[in-house]
Amino acid sequence: MFITDMMKTDLIAVRPETTLVDAIQLMETGNFRHLPVIDGDGKLVGMVTDRDMRSAKPSTFLSEEEYQLTFDKVMQHTVGEIMTTELLTVAPYFTLQDALLVMRQKKVGALPVVDEKGRLTGIMSTRDLLKAFVNIMGIGEPGTLLCILVNEQPGQLKKIVDIVTEENVSMGSVLVARDWDEKKRAIFPYLLTNNVIAIKKKLLDQGFELIDPMGWYLGHLPQKK
Repeated sequence: MFITDMMKTDLIAVRPETTLVDAIQLMETGNFRHLPVIDGDGKLVGMVTDRDMRSAKPSTFLSEEEYQLTFDKVMQHTVGEIMTTELLTVAPYFTLQDALLVMRQKKVGALPVVDEKGRLTGIMSTRDLLKAFVNIMGIGEPGTLLCILVNEQPGQLKKIVDIVTEENVSMGSVLVARDWDEKKRAIFPYLLTNNVIAIKKKLLDQGFELIDPMGWYLGHLPQKK
């Protein structure tokens, strides 16, 4: 799936000369954390975040009167003075997986989407990514997540799918963890039912090992030294 299918396109953008007081009001009213800054041609020239806004505010150690006086002066400055100009952007042809990897590697919470001329066409945030993957994986519907430990050999996934199909149960998604040992893999099918007793019994009868999904996850977290 491409990011154009899930990115936000009904964007509120500002110009570099927009005052901080106007920008902060827009962000608070719209309840968003990233405010793109564009020029007269619609090209992305910067980004202002809620963190930038917090950094621009006066110190809370000032007296109430001093704080308000300083705040009023600061808020008359422009977003062009505090915006980030070295931006990490993505193109419309990027996939959701591409966006996820970029966000993870660069540790950013949102990616502006620009066309070949640098014009802003959308924004992909971590919230949008989560929403997209919930939709893709089908976990928005009631169901049960299983964790099945299998041998590293062809045909294992087909056996699991056949067992689930025999019980007339649909799968919302199937994930495979590839960080097990050399001879094992963990398969996570999300079944769109809460009645999995018969499926579990058939899996065990076929020699599969069932593991608690949360237990598997906790067992693979980095160990503190």
